[in-house]
Amino acid sequence: MLRKIKITLLVGLVFTIASCDEDFLETKPTDAISSADALATAENMALILNGLHRLQYAQPQTLISGGDSSRSGNHYWTPLGDNIPGGIIHSAPANNLGWQDEARWTSHNQETSLTTEQLWYQRYHVIASTNAIINRATSGSIPEDDRLREILGQAYAYRAFAYHSLVTHYAKGYLIGNPTTDPGVPLLFASIAPFESEGRSTVQEIYDQCQMDINTAITYFEEATPRPTGDPKFKSQLNIDVAYGLKARIALNKGDWAIAAAAAVKARQNYPIMNEDDYKSGFYTNSLPEVIWGSNVIGTETTFFRSYFYLASNTFNGSQVRNNPKLIDKRLYNQVPDTDYRKDLFLADAPNTNTSASNGEGGFENDPNYTDEEVFNARRDEIRSQYGLTSSFNLHPYMHVKLRNANPGTTDPDDIIYMRSSEMYLIEAEAKAMLNDISGAQAALEPLGTERDSAYDATIYNSQASLMEHIKFQRGIELWGEGFLYSDKIRWDEGVDHAANGGSGASATLYQDGFTQAKPSTNNDWLFKIPQAEIDANPNLTSSDQN
Repeated sequence: MLRKIKITLLVGLVFTIASCDEDFLETKPTDAISSADALATAENMALILNGLHRLQYAQPQTLISGGDSSRSGNHYWTPLGDNIPGGIIHSAPANNLGWQDEARWTSHNQETSLTTEQLWYQRYHVIASTNAIINRATSGSIPEDDRLREILGQAYAYRAFAYHSLVTHYAKGYLIGNPTTDPGVPLLFASIAPFESEGRSTVQEIYDQCQMDINTAITYFEEATPRPTGDPKFKSQLNIDVAYGLKARIALNKGDWAIAAAAAVKARQNYPIMNEDDYKSGFYTNSLPEVIWGSNVIGTETTFFRSYFYLASNTFNGSQVRNNPKLIDKRLYNQVPDTDYRKDLFLADAPNTNTSASNGEGGFENDPNYTDEEVFNARRDEIRSQYGLTSSFNLHPYMHVKLRNANPGTTDPDDIIYMRSSEMYLIEAEAKAMLNDISGAQAALEPLGTERDSAYDATIYNSQASLMEHIKFQRGIELWGEGFLYSDKIRWDEGVDHAANGGSGASATLYQDGFTQAKPSTNNDWLFKIPQAEIDANPNLTSSDQN
């Protein structure tokens, strides 16, 4: 699989896994240090972890051989979870670096695409690096103290995260297939050359590994140095709360409902639900009280036109959003009560200023929502002024203003949020609903619902069916744009149909194959293809292993 490993001094110390490129294998960077030195002390291992924190968002060609700047880590993977299943709606053609190919379903199911290749190798890079830490730190050669236990906790949690990400994308969903026989992904335990993996383990075996790793992480964290507080940058590090959150996600997607509910409660304890001001502030910083885990993106590591906000925000100064404002699904928007302040972050009445809009309604003359050009222009100017947009930014009905960069109209870097306490309330609610614990699910929903909606009453959802429909709505609106819809639809076995029930607002011409897709249990196009380069290089994989 991954033939050679070396350690390179970057921002921290980070493992770089080489491809099979012989020219690369013969090159030794001037700032390389030995593996033994990098793993000699707990503090050196902490520097390796810092490299992994950076890898989550940095342009990967600076860190990994074969990395491509068009897929800059979780800047890309996080919003991809809403782009593929149609949660984030594109309104017009745009310069997109493959971003609209994802919405059209012509990228993730291609074995030679950047998406399938870069996600695979980035996650295995995390696994290989954590293997090296775990193998050395548990060998008995370094005295175990609170600091080493904290490093081991992070390493095991990162490995669980990476395996769960891989099995979620490259294998059939646990609840919709036959996990004991469905092929998962290769397990990799080596941390030295030749660095080969096993063949594809089963989905069950990968989930077993995820659960074992996350439980081990929690055990180490329980007697470890706690994560520092007081500065949002520390939330880029994994701690016991992140581990419980990952445990809740893994258990939810596996159908271990009681485990998911209990872990979600523990994960959220120190992260109060955001109030209205915080919720409407833009989602660009780890300083928000709900944030359990997120990348602290430093200014020197900006990815400019490869960032999360370039792809998904409507205030970032890039052609992807200036020409192609991102929209909420109209069907979801129409479910939001007027008493719910989340509705304010989606502008149903925004004028359609883009004459190239895919719905054919761009420009005052074609916008059916306006009959008075003066009113059209006044609302256009009001929105641009309120959200810091120049005249080069197009507007569109149902455009969102949830994800906004700190300095609208710029390309300044912002944090990427991965885990919030609201998600944990929703995990608990779904798990309790699936256990048919009606009152328990209602109680889990109540704190979040009453904060967001002044007229909220969870007791009206008094059956498993009504609770699940409501939880799907709550996840849709609460977590919109944060990357969860892909795994949600797999867990719920729901397809994509932009035409159903009045339509989402997406254009069939623009969306092509992505406009309609059958449910995941009957449609292997939901699976990411294994990179062809991996099949060619890995002696334990053949063409018959391809999804």
